[in-house]
Amino acid sequence: MTDPLGRNETAFGFRTVEKGEKQGLVNDVFAKSAARYDQMNDLMSAGIHRLWKDDFVAMVNPPKGATPFHGLDVAGGTGDIAFRIVTAGGPNTRVTIADISPEMVTEGKRRAEREGFAGKVNFTVGNAEQLAFPDRSFDCYTIAFGIRNVPSIEKALREAYRVLKPGGRFLCLEFSHLDMELAQKVYDAYSFTVIPAVGKVVMGDGQPYRYLVESIRTFPKQQEFAGMITAAGFSRVTWRNLTGGIAAIHSGWRI
Repeated sequence: MTDPLGRNETAFGFRTVEKGEKQGLVNDVFAKSAARYDQMNDLMSAGIHRLWKDDFVAMVNPPKGATPFHGLDVAGGTGDIAFRIVTAGGPNTRVTIADISPEMVTEGKRRAEREGFAGKVNFTVGNAEQLAFPDRSFDCYTIAFGIRNVPSIEKALREAYRVLKPGGRFLCLEFSHLDMELAQKVYDAYSFTVIPAVGKVVMGDGQPYRYLVESIRTFPKQQEFAGMITAAGFSRVTWRNLTGGIAAIHSGWRI
């Protein structure tokens, strides 16, 4: 989020930290939780994230025939979204993953070998704010449950625009904000009590889960985030709430 006073600060959960400090703190969270990251999403969404991801990949809509399609999945280290895209697409569908966490990338490679996706998905360690790809390289840019962890969302959005081909689509699946205030209060009570407690049992440390819950609460609301996407240059920006706004899919096009 942009600081109106121009300070070089950002949110790390409910803490305010220097932007240069946040990435290391986020990396530590995911280094600790890489092996159980998808289980973490199960805990945070009561398993519904699997249906959300199905909707998300349906919006990617990779071609079923022989048309080449190259997607970029950012912050997708475990491969969950990339594997779904490859499965949904035709024989010339391929996906490159860029994730800043080496531990997450290692976990994704293990899964690719185990589940038969080796050679179909390319794993790279990369920073969403400074992608190591040429301009206009990809047909689609996806990021699921990752953009709220980026120190500068604005930089990440500009990079997304840069690496997309004209006619390419930006799609972001992220935890968001509920439509109804009472429902939001109930969800917050669940998030701040149950999720860290279960995380401590599952992983022996509830702190990564507490950060992730806090990061959801500090993430921009749907309309504000849509404005940020538009400011990065995208056209036809829309969003669709999932499960009343617990999550949302934002979409934009590079024209």
